[in-house]
Order: sequence, then C-alpha cells, then structure tokens
Amino acid sequence: MSSIAFDTPQRGSIVEGRWPRFASQPGAAIGYGLLIFLRLFYGLFFFQAGVNKMMKGWGYASYLEEVFAQRITELNPNSFAAAYLENFAIPMATPISLIVAYGEVFAGAGLLLGLLTRSSAILAFFILFNIAIGGYYDASLLPFFAINLSIIIWPTGRLFGLDRWLARRYPDSIWFR
Repeated sequence: MSSIAFDTPQRGSIVEGRWPRFASQPGAAIGYGLLIFLRLFYGLFFFQAGVNKMMKGWGYASYLEEVFAQRITELNPNSFAAAYLENFAIPMATPISLIVAYGEVFAGAGLLLGLLTRSSAILAFFILFNIAIGGYYDASLLPFFAINLSIIIWPTGRLFGLDRWLARRYPDSIWFR
C-alpha cells in the first residue's frame, strides 16, 4: 500500500509558491493567472467600496442606521433578515458601519497586495455574508461569493503577492499559507 506525503508539495504547486510551467501544464498556469486576476479585481472592488463608505462618513454619522431603517420597511416582517436588522444591525449600526468600512479597506488592500490573502478573503466573506443576511441578498452576490471562496481555497498570494516573500521568511507561520 502506498502512502501519500501531504507535507511535500508538488513542484509548481500553489502551495509551494511556484508557477507551473506553461509548456507542461498550460491549464494550471492559465487557471492560476485567472485566480490572480479575480483576486486583484475583487480586492480593488472591496478597497474602493470601503473608501467610498469612509468618504460618506460611515461610523461617524447615523447614515447606516437610516439605511437599515429604510430597508426593514421593505422586508417581510417575519423574515430572518428583518429580525437580524431589528435585533442586531440597527442597535449596533455604528460599530457595524466601522467594521464594514474599515474591513472593506483592509480586506481590499490585503487582496490587492497579496498580503494575508486568505485572512483578507475570510474578512471579505464575513462582510459580504452579513450584507446578504441584512436583506441585501440577490443573485448578483453569487459571483462574489464564488470568487471569495476560490481565493480562500487557493492562496494566490503565494504566487503573486507579499505572502510569497513572507512565507519564505516565516515558513512556520499559519498567516501566509
């Protein structure tokens, strides 16, 4: 019976932090390139959204509370989203707005730089998930969830980003895997 060594990455694997050779693995090279493009696009989207929220004064005004109050009138009063808004989001509007605005900036910057890529993607997923729970879910969020999950699964910061350099410098750290 043969055993598989899980701690030894294959040459050219994303875990090793090396690009596969295009001549021998064109599908993998194109796939990794697409993942990096999606990570950069998603990071730019999140960074821009966070900066936009900061420019509008989220966290320092009652803007988000007004948005939540308007949104709750549009929802079925017996829905989970209405209960979430009424019992959690509206009373906690100021800290939530700070978490969303600064979280989007930090997650976007991390994704753009390839720094703490998985942690940045998990933060982005958390923010996106809470937006969906708050009653703003529609089919247009599905591609964002898919992109986000692909970034969490395949750490593209190891191929193109600061995670590559940091993982070599701190090989035992869980943050750069």
